[in-house]
Amino acid sequence: MGGHGKVRVAVIGAGYWGPNLIRNFSQLKDVEVSLVCDVDRSRLDHIRDLYPHVSVSDNYQEATRGTDVDAICVATPVRWHYEMAKDALLHDKHVMVEKPLTSDVGQAEELVQLAESRGRVLLVDHTFEYTPAVNKIREMIVNGDLGEIYYVSMSRLNLGLFQKDINVIWDLAPHDISILNFTLGHSPEAVSANGNANILPDIEDVAMLTLYYPGNLIAYIQVSWLDPRKTRQATFVGNRKMLVYDDVEPLEKLKVYDKGVEGPKHYDTFGEFQLSYRYGDIYTPFLDSHEPLTMGCKHFLDCILRDALPKSGGPEGLSVVRVLEGAQRSLKKGGAKEAIEYKRGDQ
Repeated sequence: MGGHGKVRVAVIGAGYWGPNLIRNFSQLKDVEVSLVCDVDRSRLDHIRDLYPHVSVSDNYQEATRGTDVDAICVATPVRWHYEMAKDALLHDKHVMVEKPLTSDVGQAEELVQLAESRGRVLLVDHTFEYTPAVNKIREMIVNGDLGEIYYVSMSRLNLGLFQKDINVIWDLAPHDISILNFTLGHSPEAVSANGNANILPDIEDVAMLTLYYPGNLIAYIQVSWLDPRKTRQATFVGNRKMLVYDDVEPLEKLKVYDKGVEGPKHYDTFGEFQLSYRYGDIYTPFLDSHEPLTMGCKHFLDCILRDALPKSGGPEGLSVVRVLEGAQRSLKKGGAKEAIEYKRGDQ
């Protein structure tokens, strides 16, 4: 620990997401952002201008192996996640890593086992699990407000940002897979995926995933880097009520529809078959207002100080990577349904 018992945090990666982590950790009273690492010196110069008290380096091992660092945050492209997180855990650092945990199930398994054996916190930044809206959805499902969930439909669309080392599934779908696993309380048993590479060879920029959950529940995820609109929507359809989640909506992110349809339990002829449609009220649940990343950073800190397990920890991140790998296999097989195998200790 640093001065006054503060947790000393180093951030690796000062590009797109890293500055958000630096800002949020700097606002927490029990944290000292001691070091920022990046290979781009211009980014480091910018960080130094904003935070003169923070040291900077172009060598990430100063963070993973430094004796004046207690925890690191990996905010780099996914190809670096495994190497950096492993080096940090081997040197007894707590680790927060951007999604997805890794690009390989075997590597993710190794990181989970390493964190457990070293007694270190491994948290995957599945940011949406810390949003008031997603937590409200989970609460409503657990309480039975929506009834039995028939299906879920999700869309995450925008123009870009194209990645060089991963396709749109690995870039965008981790958000929705983690939301589904968190709200439904289960991981899918199988997955299928189809997609096209329209701009860059062999890097799919549009894709559709189907996730098969226990109890005949199906979830659909559409992801795209080639859409004129920024869309972040999910529809949960239950036999009691239906819910629409729109993360782009600034005020009314959740709308609950008291709508449904029921058929006769027993009928002998087509003439007896009649559906009953229900059209009730639409309401918007009250949601607290706070930045999800702030809550995620605070949760990481609390887990370190209290020696607690994070809610988006290594096992949860590993489960998401298993689904992503299954989707990638399905993609290569033209959309074949791929079973997902879990091991003891997975979510």
